[in-house]
This record gives sequence, structure tokens and C-alpha cells, in this order.
Amino acid sequence: MISIKSAYSECKRRLEQAGIENFGSETLDLFEKATGLDRLGIISNGGCELSEAAQSRLGELIDRRISGEPLQYILGEWSFYGFDLFVGEGVLIPRDDTEVVTNLCLEYLENKPNARMLDLCAGSGAISVAVSKLAKVSVTAVELSEKAFSFLEKNIARHSACVTAVKDDIFRCHKDFPEGELDLIVSNPPYIKSAELVQLQAEVQREPEMALDGGSDGMEFYRAIIDLWSCKLKPGGALALELGEGQAGEVCTLMKQKGFGNIRTETDFGGTQRAIIGTMLK
Repeated sequence: MISIKSAYSECKRRLEQAGIENFGSETLDLFEKATGLDRLGIISNGGCELSEAAQSRLGELIDRRISGEPLQYILGEWSFYGFDLFVGEGVLIPRDDTEVVTNLCLEYLENKPNARMLDLCAGSGAISVAVSKLAKVSVTAVELSEKAFSFLEKNIARHSACVTAVKDDIFRCHKDFPEGELDLIVSNPPYIKSAELVQLQAEVQREPEMALDGGSDGMEFYRAIIDLWSCKLKPGGALALELGEGQAGEVCTLMKQKGFGNIRTETDFGGTQRAIIGTMLK
């Protein structure tokens, strides 16, 4: 048998040797997942023996992580804007970058009671759940992927969010939505250039390609959303989009051509223009 302290140290060593950047924090996450012990529990019970069952669970989780499986998938959930969301294979992992466009949504919806919002390419429902709960608005979330849609429904139920999930293709289902009735449309669309997908980190390549691939120039979804969905907004309604690096200028031009004004971008912690919002002037 092995002590809890020794098992923890061995897991930390294995992750470090495997080149896991945040091996310290990830060891804690995986150890708690396998044993139920957090940092304090490890310290308090370090001399106690770890059961064979817990050792087996822990070894399996560590092996999965070393193989390149994202930590978030192994844990089965991840926090976004203070909301714990179910995640797993087949759905894009919520990231801090997406809090930038979420902030723009919350700012726009402030003092707008009974607003109606549409979230396109909703994925896990990270934006939908956070905005619906914090701004107290009703949201319709559209997602095409079968696997991602399953997580979307689970997360809506988990937080009792006022979100209606619609499984459909945003390139086609626009005709099913009436014009001029929405206050806000938001999207974190696929925006990686197709040719650059193979250059992504190995972990990111484990995420669904359809949530990453933005076409040959990375702009395919931006063009479709701006062209097909802008008419669904009320006059004065807003469109908010997460941006890939270097895409702000082109997206801004497309929005201006479609009648948007008051356009502004917001940067992430790294200084990248990560989100854009504009209001329909017509």
C-alpha cells in the first residue's frame, strides 16, 4: 500500500515529467477527482494509506492526462463566469477569453428588462447560461452538434436557466426566426483558419473540429451571421461576437456594411482584440 502523500507526490512527478505546464494545480484537480481529497485533505491525511480502488482510479486519470486528453474533459466539468458547466468529448471547453464577449453582453443588457437574446453556435451553453442568470433575460441557444447539444441541455437544466435550446444549423435556420424581434445576438463562432487546425496545441486538437474550423480564412461564420441574422435584431439591437486574433478589422467592416454603428472592440488580458459589439442603426 502507498500513503496519500506519496501517491500525490508520484502523480505530481509523472505530470511534470510528461511536460504538463500546470502540473501542480492539475495534480490537485485529478487527485481530488479520484480520491475526494482536496489540498487540506491531502495535508491532514497524508500519512494514511490510499485504497487500492483510489489508486486505480488515480492511475487511470493520470494516464488519460498524459495521453493528451484535456483536463476539463477528465474532470467532466469546468467553471465559466462562476458557473460550473458539464463538459466532455465533443464540446468546446469554456475559456476565459469568452468572458470578454460575455461582459459586452451584460453591459448592453443592463437596464433592459424582458430583453430577448439569441446565442448562435452555443456549444456548452457557457454564454447563454451566464447571461440568462446574471442579466435575467430569456435566451434562445442554437447548436448543431449532437454531442455539444447534449451538454447544452444538461447545463441549462443544471442551473435552471431561462434558455431554450434549439438543435439546428445557423446557415439554414435563420428563416425560422422572425425579423426585428431580438435585442441581442451573440456568438463565439468557429474562427480558426482550416489550414491552421493542425498547428493547434495537441490538447486543443482533441476538441471538436466543427467548433474550431472557420473556413479557409477563418471568416466563414462571421460573414454568415452578419449577413443572415442581422435582420432579426430590433432597431438599436446589438450584435456581439468573439474574435480570433487579427480579425477585428474585417469583422468591423462587415458590420458597418450591414448597417451597424457604435461599434467597439474589447481586448483580453493578453491585449488581443477579443470581442466586438455594434448596434443596428436602421
